[in-house]
Amino acid sequence: MIAPSLIVFDVNETLSDMAGMQARFTEVGAPSSVAAAWFAALLRDGFALTVAGENPAFADVGRGVLRPQLAEHVEESRLDEAVEQVMAGFGGLELHPDVVAGVRVLQAQGVRLVTLSNGSTAVARGLFERAGLLDCFERLLSVEDAPRWKPAPEAYAYALEICEVSAKEAMLVAVHPWDLHGAASAGMRTAWIDRDGGTYPAHMARPDLSARGIDHLAELLG
Repeated sequence: MIAPSLIVFDVNETLSDMAGMQARFTEVGAPSSVAAAWFAALLRDGFALTVAGENPAFADVGRGVLRPQLAEHVEESRLDEAVEQVMAGFGGLELHPDVVAGVRVLQAQGVRLVTLSNGSTAVARGLFERAGLLDCFERLLSVEDAPRWKPAPEAYAYALEICEVSAKEAMLVAVHPWDLHGAASAGMRTAWIDRDGGTYPAHMARPDLSARGIDHLAELLG
């Protein structure tokens, strides 16, 4: 496959290792398993608000979903503090082990690299600063500045307009099939990062590439 001129990375779970959030839940007295349910519910409610015509802040939705979930495990007097302690975990996440080498290779290949997250640019910036990768990315984009969350078409159109490329010149890279489906519907090429050997859902648009990690993606595109 001819490499795209622009790669648009999703951030949460695609680049960041969200397993680090589990410790935050145990620290406040909730089971670590609540972390996955919370993040899934965060996305669900964010998508619902997007369909309803809103563009909510990722952190606001996260706190709104988190509070009733933690209320089952944390005393009322400690609930506000517990919510903020969990949310602060985004500021300490690390990249997946395959990301640093893969991003460096893609940069060396001359591919333009940007991010497009439903979360804030501050989270992405912190991830890359801690890993020494910030210089590899041309832009850190967030749907906070777009009309709607991904996978709405306006989110991808926003990134393409900012980067001044056509959809066919760009590739979205993500672990989420819903994100890849949205990008494909917007005319972009797509690459699925499948670190766990999963099965891609048949009801979603098939990705153009599947890779075991960002380093593997760089090999495929190189």
